[in-house]
Amino acid sequence: MNRKVDIFLSKATKWQEEFEVLREIALESGLTEELKWGQPCYTFNGANIFLIGGFKNYCALLFMKGVLLDDPKAILIAQTENVQSGRQIRFTSVQEINKMRKTLKAYISHAIEVERSGKKVEMKKSADFVIPAEITAEFKKISGLSAAFKKLTPGRQRAYVLYFTSAKQLKTRDSRIRSSAPRILSGKGLNDE
Repeated sequence: MNRKVDIFLSKATKWQEEFEVLREIALESGLTEELKWGQPCYTFNGANIFLIGGFKNYCALLFMKGVLLDDPKAILIAQTENVQSGRQIRFTSVQEINKMRKTLKAYISHAIEVERSGKKVEMKKSADFVIPAEITAEFKKISGLSAAFKKLTPGRQRAYVLYFTSAKQLKTRDSRIRSSAPRILSGKGLNDE
């Protein structure tokens, strides 16, 4: 048990009971408990296996290499469509967690085996993400934007493309491009200071 996780749990205002039960299950796995990214994290030989996290409508076990796990119960969920590696198992109550205790232990064991095997997740490269034609057309309306965008690192390009394409309405997407243009022209990424 990690003292930092004790403090995290004592300060949790939501999902505290659920976190306690998930922690109990996690500790039974023999993994090392740490606090990373402000969340309880369970590691094997220094490699992150899973986190316990809380969100507005659910709490979850978040498996770092979840995409490589067998999912016979069909309970692993990608948090968003752009997540390539991680997968979650979501909960809304202690009862739900307790009902799944045996299954959770099996998924955790499998995640440890995946790590032991040395398997790696093949991540899409930023270059593999296609920039939709309507975005490149909008870039051409602003002098120098296309050239500046091409000079950005692949990761920065990808972040912008995901940000632009996540807009449901055309006018929102175009507004995002226009408001991001000064940052792109100055060589900054979406989240750069």
